[in-house]
Amino acid sequence: MSYITLATLHNINPKPNMQVRFTQNQLTELFKASASKLFQKDVNSILDGVSEPMLCSRMAIYMENLFLDYKIEGNYYADTEFNRKQNGKVKTIIDDQMQVIRIKCDLLLHSRGEEIPDNLITVEMKKSSRPAFHKAADRKRLRAMTKKQDVYPTDGTTYPEHVCGYIIGIYMEIDKNKRTCLFEKYKGGDMIQSWSLTF
Repeated sequence: MSYITLATLHNINPKPNMQVRFTQNQLTELFKASASKLFQKDVNSILDGVSEPMLCSRMAIYMENLFLDYKIEGNYYADTEFNRKQNGKVKTIIDDQMQVIRIKCDLLLHSRGEEIPDNLITVEMKKSSRPAFHKAADRKRLRAMTKKQDVYPTDGTTYPEHVCGYIIGIYMEIDKNKRTCLFEKYKGGDMIQSWSLTF
């Protein structure tokens, strides 16, 4: 006796790479664990006022070291200041005015185009002393990068032209004088959660 699936009945070719591989909660917990390591191991550097890129590079190391604990399987990387997409093109987003904007993100967890899904976590970090318009620009970028594109290719293997669809985005604002960090979590183009940490 032979069996056929519903997918066969409807002439659909099931693609394993279209299955959900990572959950929002899984990635959020990975980020929180990585940030916790940062504030434990690099607190003196934070209090000394070292640069945001340096702190993000440290957090990227902790994040990659936690991949096995949080079941991040496949060819994924935690990259800082990454500004390239497929075929070496500069990463771009579409802003609220439908303008194409070149971007360079503080920290990305992604596959560099090697896996589906490609984009998992995007992080923007700011010191509390930075100008308000810089903070606003980071938040706007996170909204754009976590938003779903309206039109996607249907083959399950082609990437959108502009960067979008990150499962979660995180905004971090560090106040070294108060020894606190504000976190905002973005999903689907919206800020959905905020919390703070004392270090």
